[in-house]
Amino acid sequence: MFFYLSKRVSVPGGALVSPSPPLPASVPVAASPSLLVQQRTSSGRSPERTLPRRPQAGFWSGARWTDQWVLAALSFLLHLLPIQIAIPNNVKLKCISWNKDQGFIACGGEDGLLKVLKLETQTDDAKLRGLAAPNNLSMNQNLDGHSGCVQVVTWNEQYQKLTTSDQNGLIIVWMFYKGSWYEEMINNRNKSVVRSMSWTADGQKICIVYEDGAVIVGSVDGNRIWGKDLKGVQLWHVAWSADGKALLFGMANGEIHIYDSQGNFIMKMKLNCLVNVTGAISIAGIHWYHGAEGYVEPDCPCLAVCFDNGRCQIMRHENDQNPVLIDTNMCVVSIQWNHSGSVLAVAGTQKAGLQDRDVNIVQFYSPFGESLGTLRVSGKQISALSWEGGGLKIALAVDCFIYFANIRPDYKWGYCSNTIVYAYTRPDRPEYCVIFWDTKNNEKYVKYVKSLISITTCGDFCILATKADENLPQFVLVLCNSIGTPLDPKYIDIVPLFVAMTKTHVIAASKEAFYIWQYRVSKKLTALEINQMTRSRKEGRERIYHIDDNPSGSVDGVLDYNKAIQGTRDPICALTASDKTLIVGRESGAIQRYSLPNVVLIQKYSLNCRANQLSLNCNSSRLAIIDNSGVLTFFDLDARVTDSTGQQVIGELLKLERKDVWDMKWAKDNPDLFAMMEKTRMYVFRNLDPEEPIQTSGHICNFEDLEIKSVLLDEILKNPEHPNKDYIINFEIRSLRDSRALIEKVGIEDASQFIEDNPHPRLWRLLAEAALQKLDLHTAEQAFVHCKDYQGIKFVKRLGQLQSEAMKQAEVAAYFGRFEEAEKMYLDMDRRDLAIGLRLKLGDWFRVLQLLKTGSGDADDSLLEQAHNAIGDYFADRQKWLNAVQYYVQGQNQERLAECYYMLEDCEGLENLANSLPENHKLLPEIAQMFVRVGMCEQAVTAFLKCNQPKAAVDTCVHLNQWNKAVELAKNHNMKEIGSLLARYAAHLLEKNKTLDAIELYRKANYFYDAAKLMFKIADEEAKKRTKPLCVKKLYVLSALLIEQYHEQMKNAQRGKVKGKNSEATSALAGLLEEEVLSTTSRLTDNAWRGAEAYHFFILAQRQLYEGYVDSALKTALHLRDYEDIIPAVEIYSLLALCACASEAFGTCSKAFIKLESLESLSAEQKQQYEDLAIEIFTKHTPKDNRKSELDNLLKGGKGKLPTCVATGSPITEYQFWMCSVCKHCVLAQEISNYNFCPLCHSSVG
Repeated sequence: MFFYLSKRVSVPGGALVSPSPPLPASVPVAASPSLLVQQRTSSGRSPERTLPRRPQAGFWSGARWTDQWVLAALSFLLHLLPIQIAIPNNVKLKCISWNKDQGFIACGGEDGLLKVLKLETQTDDAKLRGLAAPNNLSMNQNLDGHSGCVQVVTWNEQYQKLTTSDQNGLIIVWMFYKGSWYEEMINNRNKSVVRSMSWTADGQKICIVYEDGAVIVGSVDGNRIWGKDLKGVQLWHVAWSADGKALLFGMANGEIHIYDSQGNFIMKMKLNCLVNVTGAISIAGIHWYHGAEGYVEPDCPCLAVCFDNGRCQIMRHENDQNPVLIDTNMCVVSIQWNHSGSVLAVAGTQKAGLQDRDVNIVQFYSPFGESLGTLRVSGKQISALSWEGGGLKIALAVDCFIYFANIRPDYKWGYCSNTIVYAYTRPDRPEYCVIFWDTKNNEKYVKYVKSLISITTCGDFCILATKADENLPQFVLVLCNSIGTPLDPKYIDIVPLFVAMTKTHVIAASKEAFYIWQYRVSKKLTALEINQMTRSRKEGRERIYHIDDNPSGSVDGVLDYNKAIQGTRDPICALTASDKTLIVGRESGAIQRYSLPNVVLIQKYSLNCRANQLSLNCNSSRLAIIDNSGVLTFFDLDARVTDSTGQQVIGELLKLERKDVWDMKWAKDNPDLFAMMEKTRMYVFRNLDPEEPIQTSGHICNFEDLEIKSVLLDEILKNPEHPNKDYIINFEIRSLRDSRALIEKVGIEDASQFIEDNPHPRLWRLLAEAALQKLDLHTAEQAFVHCKDYQGIKFVKRLGQLQSEAMKQAEVAAYFGRFEEAEKMYLDMDRRDLAIGLRLKLGDWFRVLQLLKTGSGDADDSLLEQAHNAIGDYFADRQKWLNAVQYYVQGQNQERLAECYYMLEDCEGLENLANSLPENHKLLPEIAQMFVRVGMCEQAVTAFLKCNQPKAAVDTCVHLNQWNKAVELAKNHNMKEIGSLLARYAAHLLEKNKTLDAIELYRKANYFYDAAKLMFKIADEEAKKRTKPLCVKKLYVLSALLIEQYHEQMKNAQRGKVKGKNSEATSALAGLLEEEVLSTTSRLTDNAWRGAEAYHFFILAQRQLYEGYVDSALKTALHLRDYEDIIPAVEIYSLLALCACASEAFGTCSKAFIKLESLESLSAEQKQQYEDLAIEIFTKHTPKDNRKSELDNLLKGGKGKLPTCVATGSPITEYQFWMCSVCKHCVLAQEISNYNFCPLCHSSVG
């Protein structure tokens, strides 16, 4: 991250003070375990900041040091060009707070000072957006109401309120109305001073703590919710948890107590950072980040507690037993998280080396305790700090001044193939949201990545470095294309702190080792390529080297991660690579140069700074170094110079040095050109000489063809889900601008001379285009030769062969893309053919069609048809099938027409098309398949038969279950495999336990006997499962109905064979004889209705019994004795005994019990129960039937028994009765009038 201040701001009612002089170069800064600072070098360069190293013992032994701190690491480049807003009358400031949503800044100080300011950006220039834009104070209002020193100011952003308090205990709530702030509410206890105030995250409640221990919690509308006096304590700080369920109270003695939201004490917070600390301490600040912008990673530390002695701990929650510990080595006065919880700012003072005076300093840390940098501020005493809502500015209250510093975060981003890749966090997701924004087509692709470490890009691809698993020390390098599609992930066992990428290699480095992967983009591989790839992998597509190794390029670098475990005294701090060179920087300032792809240590260099960023120019001859202080230097890798000892050494540090640099990019096509960002200015250098600066704050994406593409990432990340193309800015460097001006204002000759003195392919191309415009073919050809544009040379040659000047001008207009102008010229010359040819090359078929319709000629017919088909393709590609049909009809494209009809589900149109085609047309089978896919059997069969494919027609009928049609077709075309096909399909269904489907199959194919067998099988199985009797009866009825259909089928078959007078009787007799031959042993044809009868009487008897018709129930139950083969005997005789007992026919009941006791299927216990029940009954009743004469016929049974009424179960003794035409069962004449359907088979009575 990079700090500086933007512009001076005029303050009405105050004084604008020029920047204070910087601190003396000799001022040392004390080192600490968390911030290692080197002294300025003899050249006066700014001191260098280094990353913290893991401590070994002492205070830090209780700290949490995990690999997680790596994932949240941000780079800071720290510089301050302070702008000071002076407060009138030199009133000292005590507090400051920046409203994160509306941008208001409230500051309070002595003598009741309370001001509200607002900085606003005012510019219409897109290039000056963001931090480069001029800032003006749009508000500077004094708020009167306090008499004492204002000590606390806090915002309620949700309800746009400001709450302030002074040393007298007066609290004022201010409201914003019509552009100004007004007093809304006042409160004063007149007992003690307010030490701290805190609003909940939703702005609903405020907690106010007084020095004497009083606590008040109130609502946003001013009502008191609860209050409490904490006896014997002095309160100094208060903070709400993110969910508003917990309160932290900071005491004057340094303790922190945790309470619930109702004021009930929970526990004391464990303060690990104060281990081994003696003496009086006080809390400098408590700040709990509420997760409004998401977290750097899941379970990220977000609660910061800091003490005036510099000790600090960052916790995941209030009960975190293993917090991150920091020793800032400064006297802390204020702390605050930035808007996203990724940076903690700690403000205070620090002893300046051996001098007695203190230095104001602001240190910055990641949530995992990594020191991100230091900002030093002039003045006597810093009292407070506050972040701007976007995290790009910070306000510092120092003495009677307000300092505003710009901050440059190190975003996770990259640029590849016109695509900007950037990452940000969201509050609703634990992962990073990575957006691939195609700036050319303005399309974006969103990916979510867990534990993202960095984004590195090159060419058309990018590398996302992530942590593989939170519990395992493994990491992933994911190779993606420009739309975010993962192509190839690589799992590595080293932490990819530094990643570089070339067109062929990815290099990832930890502190101790670097890993090299020769990547390939995915494609279809032949067997030979697969073998080669396997062999190359074995030969070292992945290699790893320890930084202290000296690889020779032969067999070194095998994938052995044991090397990465070994430590080093001089860790890696940066790396960069080109196609042929790898540069690795070390913390001591050493630079190691390796060759690629064979990794050989070529040279070691020594610098007097620690590199933070490294970059090679396009021919790998020069190296750009940006150190941690933002100083940019250059090193010539191949220069041979003589050192002070007279020895010749390789490598020379160039004289150019620039400060406050936070970004730079070499030109891709010129080794002497580069662009750099210094504060809010962009400089372009040629041969180390700068051009005039450009005011901008954009990040450099690309530098090529004398143009710089820049992106305003700060603006994009304010609304990252909706990037705007206005934030992409293109800059032309001076030579391109001058050449264009010379061509336009002076002439081609002078411009040609200038370009010869400053050659570049882009400039020659510019000259060639200008020469073409003026038809100066000689100059144009020379310019195309210089920029090696063979196509341009050929174009000039072709122009030279044209005689007409108008024709040349038209060709030039077409060359420069002015197609409308070129077409008009062609038409004016009466060369419609050339105009059509131009539009054909462009693929503008709509215009081709228009031009064709304006003329005439037979030669145009084929082109007209081609145009219609091309326009039809245009609409079809966009799924506008209705429009496509119109053009395909005119283009006579029957194949695409069929496809359009199919997509439109226009079956009528498809059928008409099939009918219009001649027989055996090649399109007919395809159309038939379309009909098959939509289930239109008849149309599909017609199409198949039209192309002479009867077998396919039969298969279609089978597939669509049209078995009647299939049988008919098979017979008509003498196909004999239909029976076997039917049997095979049925067997297939039975294998899958789809018995009902097989039955339906047989039934539709008129194989009623086979269907009946399967249905009987199902009925028998369901009967054994003791399924509901009604369901079983229905199954038996269906089975019997199938048998009846089978009988009818046999009769009809014989009726067609026999002719003569007695044909009907003869055919019936023949049908019966054939049935007898086919099923002599089958019970299906003889007794098809037995199962249905059995369960019908079984249900009828029970219904009669429960309805109270006990005699009828007994008569019905007696019939069940004939069906012991269908219904279990125990159920039959149990029901019979029950009905007989209810009817007082105890003789019949006794016989039923005798039968039950003799059943072998019953256990001894069950038989004993029946016996006991019989004794109980027959000891009371004599086993005799009272109405014996009525039951004689039923008890006798036998073959000569009377027919039975299926409605009542009684025997039919009358001559008049009704017989069902389907099942042939009878019903008493007086009973049938009560039924519309047969009681047994449910066929219609009429």
